[in-house]
Amino acid sequence: MRLVAGLFAIVLLVGATIAELAIPGWTGVVWAPVLLVVAYIVFYLPMRRYATRGYSLAEERLRVVRGVLFHSDTIVPFGRVQHIDVDQGPLERGFGLATLTVHTAGSHNASVSLPGLAHETALAMREDIRAAIRRDTR
Repeated sequence: MRLVAGLFAIVLLVGATIAELAIPGWTGVVWAPVLLVVAYIVFYLPMRRYATRGYSLAEERLRVVRGVLFHSDTIVPFGRVQHIDVDQGPLERGFGLATLTVHTAGSHNASVSLPGLAHETALAMREDIRAAIRRDTR
């Protein structure tokens, strides 16, 4: 999360540098507020986002809780699961992480994602959900 925020911060800092160079005689007028925003985005916000995420895999259901400003508590019964994806982007692959996405029947909130899981954990969760679905269909 910090790496992604850092990439966004670089874009902000480049814009602030261009603005600083375009405004002669006003040194620091743009840089100071941008540095405060960058510090907040890179250091504090990822910590809060991480602390407010959680999941539980029990009782034939997946429960996902997340949200800093808007709190979301989603429960997915295994009986509604259509298919399960384990995805890795280039940054996730570099850190050994993956995103588990559970697709369900229905149109509202039809997909639930769990980003930032260890790749092995995501694969194990996928297999646990598959096993539970197989037990239900027999």
